[in-house]
Amino acid sequence: MRIIAGKHRGLKLVPFAGKEIRPTSDRVKESVFQILSDRLEGARVLDLFAGSGALGLECLSRGAKEVVFNDHSAESLAVLRKNLAAAKESAKVYRLDYLACLKTVAGPFDLIFCDPPYRMDCMGEILTLVAARELLRADGLVVVESERKIIPVCGFEEADARNYGRTSVVFFKRSQT
Repeated sequence: MRIIAGKHRGLKLVPFAGKEIRPTSDRVKESVFQILSDRLEGARVLDLFAGSGALGLECLSRGAKEVVFNDHSAESLAVLRKNLAAAKESAKVYRLDYLACLKTVAGPFDLIFCDPPYRMDCMGEILTLVAARELLRADGLVVVESERKIIPVCGFEEADARNYGRTSVVFFKRSQT
């Protein structure tokens, strides 16, 4: 795992020791950030299931103003903090379950990354709470990485979707209706 572009390009990230965490592959990350390239400068980002912090750190490397990291796992946050230190970046880091984070974090955000464990079926809850709390700016995106395609809930529509083997990435925007 490494940072692909920006001021931290090439920085090797501390990986997880076990197999339980599934990091976003470089191929998927490159494609996602190519799509998001014009949205990152000065952006405010929420990385809801941060893991190692690879997605949020990529955002900071490419000019995001602020990234708020959240993960429920103490092990994930230990790895994340090592990666933040290696990049010499500071950020807000929370250890909350995803619902508690969404209920307490201050929005709005330009981008919200949702990369939950594939076994979790939580995107309906997440999108509903993001809409109810107005956590996403009018022109913002929720970026979802999943094993299967996610159907948008009321208040959101699909802006883009890509498949990479068994990984699906869906970009949701707020509905205009």
